[in-house]
Amino acid sequence: MAALSPLFLRISIFIPGKPSKQSGALNKFFFVKYMVLLLLLCSKQPGIAQQKDSIKVHSLEEVVIRAERISYEIIPVQTLSGEMLKKLNAYSVADAIRYFAGVQIKDYGGIGGLKTVNIRSLGSQHVGVFYDGIELGNAQNGVVDLGRFSLDNMSAVSLHNGQKSAIFQPAKDFASAGSIYMTTRLPEFAPDKNDNLRASLKTGSFGVINPSLLWEHKINEQLSASFNTEYLYTTGRYKFSYSKKDGYDTTETRKNGDVSSLRVEGSLFGKLKDGDWKTKLYWYRSERGYPGAAVREEPGRFTHQDRQWDNAFFVQSSFKKSFTDFYSLLLNAKYAYDYLHYVSDPRLDVTTMYVDNRYRQQELYLSSAHLFSILPNWSVNVSGDFLYNCLNADLVDFVYPRRYTGLAAVASSLSLNKIKLQSSLLGTFVRHTTKVENGAASNRQEYTPSFMASFKPFEKQDINLRAFYKRIFRMPTLNDLYYTFIGNKNLDPEYASQYDVGVTYARNFPKGIWRNVEAQVDFYFNQVKNKIIAMPASNQFRWTMINLGYTEIRGMDISAQSGWQVSESLLLNTRLSYTYQKAQDFTNKSDPYYGGQIPYIPWHSGSFVLNSSYRSWNLQYSFIYTGERYEAVANIPENYSRPWYTHDIALGKNWKVYKKALKSTVELNNLLNQQYEVVQWYPMPGINYKIILQLDI
Repeated sequence: MAALSPLFLRISIFIPGKPSKQSGALNKFFFVKYMVLLLLLCSKQPGIAQQKDSIKVHSLEEVVIRAERISYEIIPVQTLSGEMLKKLNAYSVADAIRYFAGVQIKDYGGIGGLKTVNIRSLGSQHVGVFYDGIELGNAQNGVVDLGRFSLDNMSAVSLHNGQKSAIFQPAKDFASAGSIYMTTRLPEFAPDKNDNLRASLKTGSFGVINPSLLWEHKINEQLSASFNTEYLYTTGRYKFSYSKKDGYDTTETRKNGDVSSLRVEGSLFGKLKDGDWKTKLYWYRSERGYPGAAVREEPGRFTHQDRQWDNAFFVQSSFKKSFTDFYSLLLNAKYAYDYLHYVSDPRLDVTTMYVDNRYRQQELYLSSAHLFSILPNWSVNVSGDFLYNCLNADLVDFVYPRRYTGLAAVASSLSLNKIKLQSSLLGTFVRHTTKVENGAASNRQEYTPSFMASFKPFEKQDINLRAFYKRIFRMPTLNDLYYTFIGNKNLDPEYASQYDVGVTYARNFPKGIWRNVEAQVDFYFNQVKNKIIAMPASNQFRWTMINLGYTEIRGMDISAQSGWQVSESLLLNTRLSYTYQKAQDFTNKSDPYYGGQIPYIPWHSGSFVLNSSYRSWNLQYSFIYTGERYEAVANIPENYSRPWYTHDIALGKNWKVYKKALKSTVELNNLLNQQYEVVQWYPMPGINYKIILQLDI
């Protein structure tokens, strides 16, 4: 091949993820094609070889062969990444997750409102939220506010039902009914470049000021660093309207919704032989008002002056390495500290009692996972985790609980030609202590299994059938167990059983306008037993937590995405999701509303995204629909909630300014100015706009 060195021929094959047999055959076809082309060029161009009088060099332009990833998972997974994630009309991760099938987001209004996620109606506490592979914890109430996490530094957001298909993971990853994985950007550097700098500014409705800065530095070939900071301020003031009971429309302004927050992240990324490691520091501080519920009968009477201050910090580190073909190791460690200060003053709001409380949480997490590749088609993972949680609060008669949790998991993966099998067994061991004698909940020891299978019936068609069963539970939160006058230390865990069958289909088209399609359909049945609910105790002012609920959820999720190349310059991508859920409450047979739909769970919901790019221009349209539902267990007309939907559009352009990349975007959200509520009495914004400027250096 030395004689061919003057000919510069570059062939790039881009196949993210593990290629399927079909994509592998496609790659071989293109490889042979260009090898033949190379030989023809060599035979017809005698000047490319060294002659006595001269040397002629013929350069062939780079040929890039791009094939969309055709892969499948044993467990249903939905992912938003790359350009699709960047172009969504979204402020935070919670806004992006709305485009997934089977998800309900509870949004308490505006940019700064609390945002929680519910997957397949199992409840927010059954959802594990992972940030760069390590779970975000909140032992106090079990809820993670997804509004805290920006998309500016995010490379991918994925949703897994049950658990991830990969068995090489910590024991904690097996411990949720559903999981959301947020993956931050990994630094990549062009040749002869050691620094990347990205600055962006967002502004728009509600007085939004949202600058951010990302700096990436290559220290050497094995070590790089990243620094990201973001500031957000908004007045949170927007007008909303509704029809009063006595027959006329009124308009009010949402007040006390202001937010001021600062997020700072720093990361180190290291490369090892057959491995890597990374360390992340995260700090978040905010002050916000809680606008409260909008009382329709007497608008404007209640001012809702509640305030909250948050200060969160964590440092986490991960190490992963394959020592031999037989053995690989994964280590994780984390320390987290969360401070919350909440004030409610009846002198400012007559509807509330005086509250001035401070909560301090600490968490220590250690994990090790060991993967043994016993045979080329058989792997076993053994993992063990330890968590320590403590909660301090200045509440009257508070017991200052401490929770010690041990998790041990064994998982196996077996591939038999067209069949893939996985199974896992998770053991969870929980111990509580308190400063008050006999104030601790009893110790817990639980074992929960899962089984997964997939089958590819056709060799030449990428159609895959799959099914899984998983039993899991969630421990009562520390608030459930110990909150003064409300907690109940005798609570049992909530148990969830999940059954799922589904099919995936994917195909690439090398010719024509239609280039690729990928679709998946899943049918599922979930049961939740011993559901924890609040009930009145001695009087209406003193409630307690009890195990009472039982629910059944039957549903179907459909998601599809496709790409078109209309011309050399015009590209189109679409994404569609649809969910049907019948989520029924079977708690009490004597209840007149026995078997009714669970509050806030719509029968029908879905989304559609169309993204188009033409040269340096980008245009995106998105539509989100949430169907009719009820706002209470009693499915009666008084609790009926109408469907709502939003249309959003964004136009962006890429510029070159002094050889630097500048991107400008204008977004219009809720184009039809629909007045709607995700949560009853918490009105959402009408039509609003956002302007984004982003500069890459």
